[in-house]
Amino acid sequence: MLGACARQESAPTAAPAPPAAESTPPAQAAPAAPAASAQSEVEQAAASQESADGDGEHTAGDASLERMAGAPAGAQLPAGKWQPGVNYSVLLPSQPTNVSPGKVEVLEVFWLACPHCYQFEPLLRAWLKVKPAYVQFVRVPVIWQPIHRYHARLYYTLEALGRQDLIVKAFDTIAGQHTPLAGSDEAETLKLQQQFASANGVSADDFAKAYNSFSVATNMKRAEEITQAYRVEGVPFIAVNGKYTTDVAKAGGENQLIDLIGDLAAAEHGH
Repeated sequence: MLGACARQESAPTAAPAPPAAESTPPAQAAPAAPAASAQSEVEQAAASQESADGDGEHTAGDASLERMAGAPAGAQLPAGKWQPGVNYSVLLPSQPTNVSPGKVEVLEVFWLACPHCYQFEPLLRAWLKVKPAYVQFVRVPVIWQPIHRYHARLYYTLEALGRQDLIVKAFDTIAGQHTPLAGSDEAETLKLQQQFASANGVSADDFAKAYNSFSVATNMKRAEEITQAYRVEGVPFIAVNGKYTTDVAKAGGENQLIDLIGDLAAAEHGH
């Protein structure tokens, strides 16, 4: 199914409904036990599978907006294959990137508990192995609600520890095994994440030091800024060189999204 995990303005604490599409959130219930509450919050947030199309990006007249944004001529994309405003949108104002000269930034905004991000992950990893050298891939965890913040901090903490393998394992634990690695507050969340780290060879003290480090705090602030600047309303969300945004639904499927990313990056590199 084409879709994304969409932003929810409020995080329900009631028991999760079955994973049927587009159901009305249940009435607020009394707080459950901390672990059950976190589990419910993850599942309820992930239950909003379809990303809204009204994301505030420019869609009408995107061909002219491309010229305003300094985007490559339409002829540089495969003729008739992709349509601005349909398969991708032009972001105005364009956003600054932090990549080396001659590089094209491909940015993915994701969530460790998003089933769509998890499903897209194998294709993305396969593409990263064969991507052109001029593509610089950047990954940013989305920050909407507290549950997203808890998972973003886990991501950046494991990154600070140099444990990319544990990022992969955390992704599988949270999105694949539906174990949230988050509690009802930050203190409980830290304890649960320390337990996960300790079970995988990282001491609780080392994890806490990285968790509370300046670098993690800086990355968290940047992730929040990116979530807002790109007007991210659903994940997985892709931005190419700060100019184009797209997703699985717009591209027409996961494989098509990989192709579109490559074509947009190639057009940016060539102009």
